[in-house]
Amino acid sequence: MLAGDSAAFDEFFTTYFARLFRFAVTRIGADQDAARDIVQETLCKAMRSLEGYRGEASLFTWLCQICRSLLADRYERQQRETRRLVAIEDDVSVRAALESLESPEDGPELALRRGELARLVQAVLDRLPARYADALEWKYVEGLSVDAIGARLQVGTLAAQSLLQRARAAFRDGFREMYGADVGVAP
Repeated sequence: MLAGDSAAFDEFFTTYFARLFRFAVTRIGADQDAARDIVQETLCKAMRSLEGYRGEASLFTWLCQICRSLLADRYERQQRETRRLVAIEDDVSVRAALESLESPEDGPELALRRGELARLVQAVLDRLPARYADALEWKYVEGLSVDAIGARLQVGTLAAQSLLQRARAAFRDGFREMYGADVGVAP
C-alpha cells in the first residue's frame, strides 16, 4: 500500500471495513451512517499514518485504537453541540405562540387567533429553505425524533441535530423579521 499498489489497498479495505464497522456501530448507538463515516475516517487516517505503524500490536488493534479515538472526538463534539443548542420554544414570543396552539378552545375569538397564528407560522416556514421547513415540521408537528429526521434526510444524527439548530435559528429570525420579536398571541 505504501508503494501505491491499488490491489493492496482493495484487500486492506475489504479485510478491515466490515470488522471496523461492527466495532464502531456497537459503540455509537446503532447509528449506521455515523458508524460508516467513522470507519471511513479511520481508514483514511490509517492510510495517512501507515508509515508510523510500528507493528507492536496487530493491524486491527491499531485500527481499533484510531477508531476509538475518532469516536471519542465525535462524542466530545456532540456534547459541545448539545450544550449550544437552544430550543425554538425557549424564545419567549415563539413559546407564547406554541402555548396558544395547545390550550383548550375557549371560543370563536381564540379559534380565530389560533388560525391566524397557524397562518403566520406557515408563512415563516414557507420562506425557509425546504430542508429547514421539513425538519421543523417533522420535529414539531409530526413529533419525529432526531434520529428519524436524520434517516428521512439521509444524514447522521449529528448532522440532523445541526440542521435542526440552524432551522430553529432561521425560523426564529424569520418570525421576528416578519412579525416583530414581541409577537404575543397567547390570551
